[in-house]
Amino acid sequence: MGRRSAGILLHPTCLPGPHGIGELGPEAVGFLDVLAEAGQSLWQVLPLGPTGYGDSPYQCFSAFAGNPLLLSLQKLQELGLLGEGDFDGAHALPRDRVDFGALIEFKRPLLDKAHVAFERDGGREQREALDAFRSDNAAWLSDFALFAALKRSRGGSPWYEWGPALAGRDPEALARARDSLAPAIRGVEFEQWLFSSQWGDLRARARERGIRIMGDIPIFVSHDSADVWSSPELFHLGPDGRPSLQAGVPPDYFSETGQLWGNPLYRWDELERTGYAWWIDRFRAVLGLVDVVRLDHFRGFEAHWEIPGGATTAQHGRWVKGPGAALFDVLEHALGPLPIVAENLGLITPEVEALRRHLGFPGMAVLQFAFGGDDPESDFLPHNFSRKVVAYTATHDNDTTVGWWTGGVGDSTRSPEDVERELARALAYVGGDGSSIHWDFLRALYVSVADTVIVPLQDVLGLGSEARMNLPGRPDGNWRWRVSPGSLTPELSQRLRALCRSSGRLPSANQ
Repeated sequence: MGRRSAGILLHPTCLPGPHGIGELGPEAVGFLDVLAEAGQSLWQVLPLGPTGYGDSPYQCFSAFAGNPLLLSLQKLQELGLLGEGDFDGAHALPRDRVDFGALIEFKRPLLDKAHVAFERDGGREQREALDAFRSDNAAWLSDFALFAALKRSRGGSPWYEWGPALAGRDPEALARARDSLAPAIRGVEFEQWLFSSQWGDLRARARERGIRIMGDIPIFVSHDSADVWSSPELFHLGPDGRPSLQAGVPPDYFSETGQLWGNPLYRWDELERTGYAWWIDRFRAVLGLVDVVRLDHFRGFEAHWEIPGGATTAQHGRWVKGPGAALFDVLEHALGPLPIVAENLGLITPEVEALRRHLGFPGMAVLQFAFGGDDPESDFLPHNFSRKVVAYTATHDNDTTVGWWTGGVGDSTRSPEDVERELARALAYVGGDGSSIHWDFLRALYVSVADTVIVPLQDVLGLGSEARMNLPGRPDGNWRWRVSPGSLTPELSQRLRALCRSSGRLPSANQ
């Protein structure tokens, strides 16, 4: 990651704004201004794809597409595709959280209306830009647009319930579907073009402010996705299209039964036979959107937890070797040096760390994990950091630091006695009296030797468990938190900026 720097973790859905969800418009640009004023040089986001099961950005309908729910309605109005009166329904949407069901009912008709207006009134220059986007992205866009149109025409049902002809991609059935669903397919392509345009504009504005964007690549893709439907030969599937082997992790700190993710496992032998072409395309697409990539569940590339397809928990499985360095050698040969941060949390073996070091990828350290045991040699303690590490107070999967401090046992398997000892060790380490534990944690990380520090915005704001982004294993109710308007005050920015200056993390251009 290079020079000393600091950043904020905030998914775009969490931004404030009037339309029920954070959007890629004025509020996002305003957040970039806040980052610059606060001396930050990184903005970390979660996967940007169209969300499926549980509204999770880690269960997307495509590894390549963007989420149309993030599209800025104001920008569509500025293009003349929507009118001011079209936004009246937004008044019924909550401002402090995302109600995905109500949001879709409000926003989906507006996106359809914008597409109709574009087909009727779009100028030649815009139409040519859409045609160019369609051509440049045909490798994934053609299948995704058909997939999305089919899914919508079938009430959102998963692809493996579409009947043998469509689920099995019979050429004649696909041709008929493309013909009958042509307007809907063009609508999907239109939305993806808009996403590319709006995100590209936002990224350019980030660069103007000296801010890099860190994206996220989940190792696995959703079973109900265009990726699995269009390339079933790359995944372990049964004759019915359902996973014959599925992904997850064994019992751990978060769950006594492990985490059953349900994603189909890759057929790494088939991917190797194709020269890892699908992975090259995937990385190329993501690196076209962001500057750095957090590679989720990095340990799965060394070995992954293989669970039988019919299992209902992750307790019974086995570790199976992954592609290891071979995949990354091919990626680097095709794409050049890889700006990757390896998510190396959880059950990490010496073999996983040896692979990470061999590849030269920075790992992660989470301060909340540092005090569970009385081990002064813990890699999560700041005095043991190396420079080449990305240090966090917490991640999107953890409680907020204030919530962790005040919530007791919470979602972990710890006993109350374990919790008491853990919090006592934390307080002894960071100092203070615990009344501003989030700033104590920030300071401990900022003054560490770690080149990069990233903090969830909830921890900067000192929010409790009500602001938690995700509770692993909970099937719904996650990913809903939003920033309250007015929370990002000039005083807060100046306090962060002062901490950046005193710890040598202020960008040189902003001294």
